[in-house]
Amino acid sequence: MPGSHLPLMEEGMARWPFGPPNAGIALDLAGAPPSLDELRALVEERWKALPRLTQTLVAPGGARTGLAWWTGRHRWARRDGHDLAQQIDSADLTLRDAVRQWFHTPFPADRPPWSLHLLRGATEGEFSLLFRMHHSLLDGRSLTTLLRALFDDGGPLDGAASLAVPGPRRRTVGPGPTGGGPPGLLTTGRAVPLPHRGPREPAYTVVRLRADVLRAARAAVSVGAAGASRPATTNEVFLAAVSGVLRACLAASDTGSAADADSGRASVSGGGDRDPAARQVWLSVPVDERPDDCGEFLGNAFANVRVPAPVTLADPAARLTACTGLLTTVTRPRRTAEKLVEGTLAAVPGATLALAGGKIFAPAYAPAACSYVHLREQGQTLAGRPLRHLTIVPMVPPADTATFALGGCTKGHTLSVATNSGSEDAGLLAEAFLDELALLAEGAR
Repeated sequence: MPGSHLPLMEEGMARWPFGPPNAGIALDLAGAPPSLDELRALVEERWKALPRLTQTLVAPGGARTGLAWWTGRHRWARRDGHDLAQQIDSADLTLRDAVRQWFHTPFPADRPPWSLHLLRGATEGEFSLLFRMHHSLLDGRSLTTLLRALFDDGGPLDGAASLAVPGPRRRTVGPGPTGGGPPGLLTTGRAVPLPHRGPREPAYTVVRLRADVLRAARAAVSVGAAGASRPATTNEVFLAAVSGVLRACLAASDTGSAADADSGRASVSGGGDRDPAARQVWLSVPVDERPDDCGEFLGNAFANVRVPAPVTLADPAARLTACTGLLTTVTRPRRTAEKLVEGTLAAVPGATLALAGGKIFAPAYAPAACSYVHLREQGQTLAGRPLRHLTIVPMVPPADTATFALGGCTKGHTLSVATNSGSEDAGLLAEAFLDELALLAEGAR
């Protein structure tokens, strides 16, 4: 609630140690962009009742090395009457330019930490609408709620519904197909060395997926009993392709290590786990916890769930089969133990992150994060301009890990890759994902 301290998930992002916790979604639309006055009027009409968008983030008092920082908590402060038009502008930049210029710069402390930008499109005849935010303010589901409201078939969002925090009943991932549960909170697995072909710095790249290749990849396996089977979901294909990328990284690391051993040189590849048991590689996946009656809540209502990446399977179709059903959700009351653990950790968030950060941010905890945001509605237009693509800009990931973010609408999908290991790594990982997708598609033909 406005004026209250941040819950644990938001507090953790406010203390993100790898750079400003900025994220966003860009819509690519066909045609000439609307005027700024037209866009500001639309935002005022559709978003004016939303208190969340008028809040500023207030940090704990004292220096970051002092006791107040480690024991204190961030809080939200209301700015009633704030003019939303101040958050909207235009720039002669592409999305890639905007990421380089804005996403590594903190928001001003005296303004709500979000902006809406009209940008030049990546191709002729298109423009982009970018919503940029501090991730403590909103999650991906919140962004799709806001953006849907701007479309021509949308309408003003309800302020009361936007404040309806999910209660004790939450959506959560059920037991996997093999019946196993998630790993323990601090359980680590196997790290996956990235290529490390360039300088260690934040990087971001985007590629568009071919619709026919994605469609064929989904048909690579049939899920369910005969007569009632379905193709794999896009999300299942996504997890399988990322798993294939990580498998290739492990193979490259093992090859490099073997060559170094043969030549007598020390390995510089990052090693790899030589444990014969081949400890599990985990993928971190954000899962929306909102039950059906809280769908318009604006804020953060997700949990990062870890699922196994089937990197030991050589066959792409086998990896896809292993990924089916991993993210099946159920709605249930939160358990007493879950509430107790969260409450205890949230009481002293600085100390919690200081103690646990070495584990939860390590490559062995989750070498890759996989986020999927989509708009399923057909024929979406904004002021008459048709939607062409949705592209995600994720936060800078922990060192030696990568974030794969899939953005989708009925016209197509884009893949974003963010790393802390340079643009060449980001490009190589994106290319490897396209290769894995093509392998799945070829197997279905």
